[in-house]
Amino acid sequence: MANDKKKVEAITSMDEDFAQWYTDVVLKSDLTGYTSVKGFMVLKPTGYAIWELIQRQLDERFKATGVENVYLPLLIPESLLEKEKDHVEGFAPEVAWVTHGGSSKLQERMCVRPTSETLFCDFYQKDITSYRDLPKVYNQWCSVVRWEKETRPFLRSREFLWQEGHTAHATAEEAEARTEQMLNVYADFCEDVLAIPVVRGQKTEKEKFAGAVATYTIEALMHDGKALQSGTSHNFGDGFAKAYGVQFTDKDNTLKYVHQTSWGVTTRLIGAVIMVHGDNDGLVLPPKVAPTQVMIIPIQQKKEGVLEAADALQEKLSRVARVKTDKTDKSPGFKFAEQEMRGIPLRIEVGPRDLENNEAVVVRRDTGEKQTVSLDELETVIPALLDTIQKEMLERARAHRDEHTYTATDYETFKDTIENRPGFIKAMWCGDRACEDAIKEETGATARCMPFAQEHLADTCVYCGKEAKKMVYFGRAY
Repeated sequence: MANDKKKVEAITSMDEDFAQWYTDVVLKSDLTGYTSVKGFMVLKPTGYAIWELIQRQLDERFKATGVENVYLPLLIPESLLEKEKDHVEGFAPEVAWVTHGGSSKLQERMCVRPTSETLFCDFYQKDITSYRDLPKVYNQWCSVVRWEKETRPFLRSREFLWQEGHTAHATAEEAEARTEQMLNVYADFCEDVLAIPVVRGQKTEKEKFAGAVATYTIEALMHDGKALQSGTSHNFGDGFAKAYGVQFTDKDNTLKYVHQTSWGVTTRLIGAVIMVHGDNDGLVLPPKVAPTQVMIIPIQQKKEGVLEAADALQEKLSRVARVKTDKTDKSPGFKFAEQEMRGIPLRIEVGPRDLENNEAVVVRRDTGEKQTVSLDELETVIPALLDTIQKEMLERARAHRDEHTYTATDYETFKDTIENRPGFIKAMWCGDRACEDAIKEETGATARCMPFAQEHLADTCVYCGKEAKKMVYFGRAY
């Protein structure tokens, strides 16, 4: 087994170099490939299959709340983009521009969408005239382009896949309710499907989305103690509506501006899954997003009846799980290591001796635990095991987050913690932007969010000593 493992390229230990470990896992588990354009990646079949499972399950949750899918254009005229000043300033450094159509120079530059608020506003301005047209609860699945300086697969690429919800409402109260509702959809999805516990809260004024009244976020903690913003939901109020003239005639026959929201998650979630659950043998995928949940590995497969038994087992188990059989001529040890690298939740080993005893060996990827199971019971045992793995992965991730969440009531403790004990730091804050800026400049820690579940840790701000207004989760982040 040890020699076979060497045949599967070793990955850097996460304790030695976490960034290199991450890159090794992404590439060697065959999730992505590089292209000839820096910052643009190929999503290989396994990587894309994970995204499809995320997309499918999120889409079901969206539609259960009344969301409808639409699709808007890729290009945004510069004049349309510039109508909302704060929004433009927030995205200007990352915008990619189209200047020519064929060999002809365009009369006006076109922006390749970094996000679609302006397009939805232009659409709503034409589509909404009366209170009877509201609410509009739309979402689109698409790609966007942001010209990032530094890129890393899934976490930060110049083109990435995502969904962006855009809604329009008659009242501020309806918009706020939708903003919070969608954040909770994201949080529940991360925990239920990705087995990633999150902190729900509001971004500070400094960290909120350009042009928003308020931004809500879910923050997850990676294995190395860094935070990852894993989903956001924005309440735009009527600011965009006023900039783009999105009005409706209300029941009282007066003209009013709509109130809007926007919310999104991206393929960054795949990066989160890697960094929360992965280990030094590669990926560890939660069953609900594992393209292959069970890999059957025939032992001594050239012996009579082994492959036929594996095929019959695959057909039987396909009724309860996503199953494949590795019939390649690689050694069993190589196949085991390869399956571990790819993060497949369960493997089933079946050979001549197993068949004689009417049993198979089932091995968990997350714990390495092995058990011998009767072939007659596998159809019941496998779904139960997958469910157990899903739950226990969330429990372990939550325990890791809680063990790496610290409290600081004075600045010396804050600085010592951020340097020597990576993780979330809970601290009180006065609400002054100057303190937030100083903490970031001096420690590299940013205000991840002001959690909805507030705690009173002290009376004074951790930085300046003035009266505290909010408890904040701080941390270094991706």
